[in-house]
Amino acid sequence: MSKQNFIKRPLRQPATLKDIARITGYSVNTVSRALRDKKDISAETKEKIKKISLDMGYINNAQASSLRLGHTNTIAVILGDISNPYFGIQMKEIENRAREQGYSSFLINTNENTEMEREAIQSALNKNVDGILICPSQHNEDTIRYLMETGMPFVQIGRYFENLEAGYVLQNDELGGYQAVKHLIDNGHQDILMLNGPLYVSASRGRLAGYKRALTEAGLPVKPELIREVPIIGDGCSAVISAVLREKLQFSAIFAFSDLIALDVWACLKNQGRHVPEDYSLIGFDNIQSRLAMPFRLSTVSANEIKMAAIAIDFLIGIMKGNRGDTFHHLIVDTELIPGETVRPLHKK
Repeated sequence: MSKQNFIKRPLRQPATLKDIARITGYSVNTVSRALRDKKDISAETKEKIKKISLDMGYINNAQASSLRLGHTNTIAVILGDISNPYFGIQMKEIENRAREQGYSSFLINTNENTEMEREAIQSALNKNVDGILICPSQHNEDTIRYLMETGMPFVQIGRYFENLEAGYVLQNDELGGYQAVKHLIDNGHQDILMLNGPLYVSASRGRLAGYKRALTEAGLPVKPELIREVPIIGDGCSAVISAVLREKLQFSAIFAFSDLIALDVWACLKNQGRHVPEDYSLIGFDNIQSRLAMPFRLSTVSANEIKMAAIAIDFLIGIMKGNRGDTFHHLIVDTELIPGETVRPLHKK
C-alpha cells in the first residue's frame, strides 16, 4: 500500500442559463425551454443545448437549493454492470456502511459505457452529492479527468488509472490471479486456459500478472494461445469457447475473470457436451455465492467486498470532510481463495 499527496482542486462553479446562452448564441428563454424539453423547440436545438449544458456542468433550479446548503449527506455510486451480482453485493455493503456514517447513497449504472459514465457523473453533480464512488469503465481517462476538474470528492473502487493522481480502493488482483492459478496447479493442472477481461481494465492486467506468476513459479510455460479475451458484460463466452474447442487446444482447467463469466463458461461447455469438473476444472473470481444460495459451490477468489466497501466509504467521507491532508491514497485489500466443487484433482497428493 502506498500513498502520495494530492492537491485538492476547488469545486468548479456551475454554469448558469446565461452562460449557456452566451456560448450557444440562443436566448436565455430558448435555452431554458430546451432544457425543459418544451415541444416548441426543435430536436436539433435541444440536442445542441443539452450537450453544451452537460459539458459546462449546468445544475438545474431543482438542485440549486441543495447547492446553497453546501451539503446533502448523499453519495453517488457509479458502477459498470448491475446485472452482475458482484456489483449488487458491493452496492449493498456500500449502502450499509454509508448509512452507518449518516449518509444516504444511490446507484447509477453505466453498462461499461463511456458516454453513460459521463452522464452519470453529471447527474450526480446536478444532485449536488457530497461525494462519488466510481468503478470506471476505463475505455479512456476522459471521464475521470473530467471528474477531477470539478473538484468533487471521489474515490475509484475496484479499478484505477495508473497515470492519474486520484485515490482508489482495490482488491489485490495480482494476488487473486496468483491464488486461483496456484490452486489449479496444486491440483495437478498444467495447461490452464485464462478467459480474461479486456486489458484496458486494470483488474484484467492484475489478474493476468498473477496467472503468469503462478505458472512461472511452478516452472510451467506461459502459453499465449491459452490466454483469451472475453467481454466483461453480457454473453460473450460462447464464441470463444467454441473457437478454443474447435482449435483442439490442450487444457484441463479454466480460470475466468469473474464468477459471472465462469458461470457463462459452464453453460457454454454444457451446450458443447462437456462437463465441469469431469472434463474441465473451473475457477472464477468475486465469490458471489457468499450472498447467493447456489446448488453447487464454485471454486473462486473472494475480493472481500465487505471490507472494500467499508474502506472506500470511510476514505471518501474523510475526503469530503476535509480532515485528511493526504487525500490521494492507494488502498489495496488482499484476496482470499475459496475452494469449491469445480476443481478436480488430476493426481493424489
